[in-house]
Amino acid sequence: MDIKELKMKSVDELRRLAKELRSELRDMRFKVATRQLNKVRNVRKGKKDLARIETLLRAISVSSSV
Repeated sequence: MDIKELKMKSVDELRRLAKELRSELRDMRFKVATRQLNKVRNVRKGKKDLARIETLLRAISVSSSV
């Protein structure tokens, strides 16, 4: 997901998206462990997307508290 797309979303949408990504990552880790997931690169992509969302949420919380 692109950072430009994420900046257009509200805080609630970002939190919901982060929660969904965490759930998907957990499922993907189990599938990797049982060798059911062929595209392991999706785990890396999911982690990076989650990091982008969390970074944006942190920046919003810092800017609103100042």
